[in-house]
Amino acid sequence: MARRSDALITRDFLLRSKRAESLYHRFAEPQPILDYHCHLPPQDIATDRHFANLTRIWLEGDHYKWRAMRTNGVDERFITGDADDYEKFSRWAATVPACLRNPLHHWTHLELKRPFGISDRLLGPDTARGIWDECNRRLAEPEFSARGIMRAMNVVAVCTTDDPVDSLEHHRAIAADAGFTIQVRPTWRPDKGMAVDDPEAFNRWLDLLEGAADVSIATFREYLAALARRHDAFHAAGCRLSDHGLDTVYADAYRDEEIAAIFAKVRAGSHPTDAESRKFRSAMLHHWAVMDHSKGWVQQYHIGAMRNNNTRLGRALGPDRGFDSIGDANYAQPLARLLDRLDAADQLARTILYDLNPRDNEMIATLIGNFQDGTVPGKIQFGSGWWFLDQKDGMERQLDALSNMSLLARFVGMITDSRSFLSYTRHEYFRRILCNRLGQEMSDGLLPDDLELVGDMVSDICYRNAADYFDFGLPRNGSRTKRTGAARPGRGKPKAATKR
Repeated sequence: MARRSDALITRDFLLRSKRAESLYHRFAEPQPILDYHCHLPPQDIATDRHFANLTRIWLEGDHYKWRAMRTNGVDERFITGDADDYEKFSRWAATVPACLRNPLHHWTHLELKRPFGISDRLLGPDTARGIWDECNRRLAEPEFSARGIMRAMNVVAVCTTDDPVDSLEHHRAIAADAGFTIQVRPTWRPDKGMAVDDPEAFNRWLDLLEGAADVSIATFREYLAALARRHDAFHAAGCRLSDHGLDTVYADAYRDEEIAAIFAKVRAGSHPTDAESRKFRSAMLHHWAVMDHSKGWVQQYHIGAMRNNNTRLGRALGPDRGFDSIGDANYAQPLARLLDRLDAADQLARTILYDLNPRDNEMIATLIGNFQDGTVPGKIQFGSGWWFLDQKDGMERQLDALSNMSLLARFVGMITDSRSFLSYTRHEYFRRILCNRLGQEMSDGLLPDDLELVGDMVSDICYRNAADYFDFGLPRNGSRTKRTGAARPGRGKPKAATKR
């Protein structure tokens, strides 16, 4: 017999007081979604992909679900292997009951409710076939496409994650479609451009960069020139953010001639020493930050992932298949040095810092205060709970650290950080958690019992702060308009700003 889930995903899910309910339904829920960091494939949006079945839209590329399935004893054939799509889905359905107290249990049923409209059943072995059939019928509807889901979830803008060698052809196709009013902007993600520890892979990437920039790259000077050409191309395509995935932060002292020599050494196929690798990474983080500032971009640093830990399964399945974890690097001093060097030269762009180890929350929340300069509200941001921390406890700990050490009222809110078109309920999850926290403190007398005052802050955090912070031309009411991406005063002058 199917178990009912009405008591789980209700209208007031996670909202434990009347004030929390009012904050959410009046101030948070109506706000549109500005998803300024995700990993959606631009091609899926450009072609308005229709998904063949629930596995293709829900399990394809989802490391969270893969890890849970492995932990539940599911063979890899039914995760990333050659099993058919229903077999994979049925193994996921059998895993869901074991996810109690894991955020996947919440996320799964939120995603079934929105956009599929299923809230009368928990997913499990006994309900798998019925949910599979019902969702697949919805996916067959003409409007139930990649773009249709984005419209239904009230999305106004997304920023994908793109390598400097990407052609950006799909972004150009989306921007040229006047009938699609949701902004889809690229994000500059140059991580491979400092990964000199593997000269063979680095040189393969440089060869691709030569083709993308249409230049020859034999020297470090030529390398910087090629990067600058691609940076300009990204700006012309609407890019206004960079993103950097770092295991730790690099800010070693170096001389320019050292970096040129290290580049020549690696370009010739030789391995750098550990010290040389650190210096090169330090130089590239600085160069990219200066480039971002020159165009008035926002730079993001996602810090602390320890990636691809399982060598055996990595050889069998390839990288980025769900074998990552939280690292424990100490990076407070180099991060402060990096930001200070930029600030001293008046080249520090708006910056968002994300940690992956919650022990670093207070460190980040206090460090951002060192570099606020009064030019932009919340110029340096403590980013939302990310990856392993985008669950209830992780979000609450981030909100508490930010509130205690900085100004929660200036926070630019949540991201999906996801490859899935069903992940927009992460914003709903965050908003419910935020409103519950604030509503409870209103009830406890820790915050003024003033719905308009607190609710105005909620609306800011859920959307309006981000609309103000990013140069997307979005109005504070969140209507879907494409505007010029020019920078506002004091943020650097962009080159060749284009209408989106």
